[in-house]
Amino acid sequence: MPRDTTGAEALLRDIFGFDAFRPGQGEIVEAVARGDNVLAIMPTGGGKSLCFQLPALMRDGLTVVISPLIALMRDQVRGLREAGVEAAALTSGNTEDETNAVWDGLRRGTLKLLYLAPERLAATGTQRMLAQAGVSLIAVDEAHCVSQWGHDFRPDYLRIGALRRALDVPLAAFTATADAETRDEIVDRLFDGAPPQTFLRGFDRPNIHLAFSPKDSPRAQILSFAAARKGQSGIVYCGTRAKTETLARALIEDGHNACHYHGGMEAEDRRAVEARFATEDGLIVVATVAFGMGVDKPDIRWVAHADLPKSIESYYQEIGRAGRDGAPAETLTLYGPDDIRLRRAQIDEGLAPPERRVADHGRLNALLGLAEAQHCRRQTLLGYFGEAAEPCGKCDLCDNPPELFDGTEAVRKALSAALRTGESFGAGHLIDILIGNDTEKVRQRGHDGLPTFGVGRDLTRVQWQAVFRQMMGHDLMRPDADRHGALVMTDRARPILRGEDTITLRRDALQRTERRPAVRQMVSEDDAPLLSALKAKRRALAEAAQVPAYVIFNDRTLIEMAETRPQTLDALARINGVGAKKLERYGDAFLAVIAGDAPDLHPARRKLAGRSAGALFDALMAAQAALIRGADGTAKPLSCSAAQIAKIADQRPDCSAALARLLDDRRADRFGAAFLDVLQAAD
Repeated sequence: MPRDTTGAEALLRDIFGFDAFRPGQGEIVEAVARGDNVLAIMPTGGGKSLCFQLPALMRDGLTVVISPLIALMRDQVRGLREAGVEAAALTSGNTEDETNAVWDGLRRGTLKLLYLAPERLAATGTQRMLAQAGVSLIAVDEAHCVSQWGHDFRPDYLRIGALRRALDVPLAAFTATADAETRDEIVDRLFDGAPPQTFLRGFDRPNIHLAFSPKDSPRAQILSFAAARKGQSGIVYCGTRAKTETLARALIEDGHNACHYHGGMEAEDRRAVEARFATEDGLIVVATVAFGMGVDKPDIRWVAHADLPKSIESYYQEIGRAGRDGAPAETLTLYGPDDIRLRRAQIDEGLAPPERRVADHGRLNALLGLAEAQHCRRQTLLGYFGEAAEPCGKCDLCDNPPELFDGTEAVRKALSAALRTGESFGAGHLIDILIGNDTEKVRQRGHDGLPTFGVGRDLTRVQWQAVFRQMMGHDLMRPDADRHGALVMTDRARPILRGEDTITLRRDALQRTERRPAVRQMVSEDDAPLLSALKAKRRALAEAAQVPAYVIFNDRTLIEMAETRPQTLDALARINGVGAKKLERYGDAFLAVIAGDAPDLHPARRKLAGRSAGALFDALMAAQAALIRGADGTAKPLSCSAAQIAKIADQRPDCSAALARLLDDRRADRFGAAFLDVLQAAD
């Protein structure tokens, strides 16, 4: 489709009121206007929307914009109309008059930009309507939503690739958050793997001050942070809905203009909060991540995380809502052991395949690395996204550099303990070995005889926990999804273990103590990953059967499974809450999670699982196996069916006559005496 002859710079000035492009915008606009397939990764506040709005005016035909949030679409349409551009949005929130106006604009061919939610692509007739409307360009905002395992996945984004092929028009995809893996996924799903022209315009937001702090009376920490910025617009992100409500009340009681926002609220109440935030100065919204994409308020002066985010990408996306006007903004992220345990459990309880869970643990490790960083946080953050940077002088670590020490010896001890135990245990058990804690679990496995037993008594348990946390922050170890959270060394760890490399740790992390009692866990630290895996299996089965999770097994039953780790169906049947029907229906699935593939049992034997008759069945089968060809091994092969053996095990005949009622003469002659010996020995 040919470009309009009107110059980009003239449109930029006359329509949008800007004298010049921001850095990097000009060449993206040129490529999109030219009709190239484009993937542009630009920092939040970097002017992404202009990079598809301006080319839409330079090209003939209609540009369709796929955007995930109605509020964002309406804001952009309003702004374009104010600038004199024919734009519209077709959403579920439209009035009848608004929808009629959209259809009228499409019929007359006057619309230049049409915004659609991705869910609209599933509607019958949408593709036909777009083909008839003369679409010449598809623009995809928040393109990272196509990543199936990303933090903002939207299933209907997967339809966009098919739409591009059907309309046979160029596509321009934009996002502020995409690591290398997500970029590859975008290319695969939107461009059929054919690399588009890619623009990586940097992730740096130099106006944002970065800061992390360990949790120490977190409510007081958030209130103190907000008090120092009273009257400024801010967002506080929380890990739970309940926490948004209690923290918002605390802020109100402390004299702030505050409200809460989460996905459990009525739609009307959520819209009211969004409207207040857009129009009121100095409002603080305490929210879950449901208050996310589409927050376009330019003068948010601060963002605080009361709980650790899910990943480094989530963190970057959420802090990016501050300072979109380019003026100074501040952030604070609180984190503690409970956060890390929660995020690990969320990964392990998800339904992603094991390799994806390993990658997600790596992403969480990267966030821990940022939290426990030793030098400039901005360098660490940008380094994760593949971008080099000088120390910024505008983060908490540049303000107050932490004290460091050579942690090589401690790390080698920890790695050695993991290696000598087959990389099969979590941090809790490894710390017991290092500090010489003579637990029953340590003794049962003979780990009190290891050379590493007690070699770490120079550090306390809390200090060792800090060492392991920093090791994961350096990505030296990751939890293994296939081993229920056992810590496994990465390639980065091996040079340190072999004495070929050294490592520096933060001393202040070892000096921290928890001033409040830790949250009581349902199981021990080492059993928690297995419990998470069992919950994930329960969730999958419950969703498939469309029943509540507790109908499969309740938490108490799963806890007992995680703590006792049954290795056979017989052992599983002895768990409280595992009845015969549930054993038959779910036994193999849960045993496979605990012990690997479940043994292939005959249905007759399966019915005896967990009962004494089960062991008797096995003993009778063994006695039969020895006599299949007779006592001397030369007779014609003969055997009883599994059903016959099960009946004998269940009824336990105590004499030859009783046994003969269950067997024919030939089988009674060959096996009768041996079977009676087994039955009498069992009594």
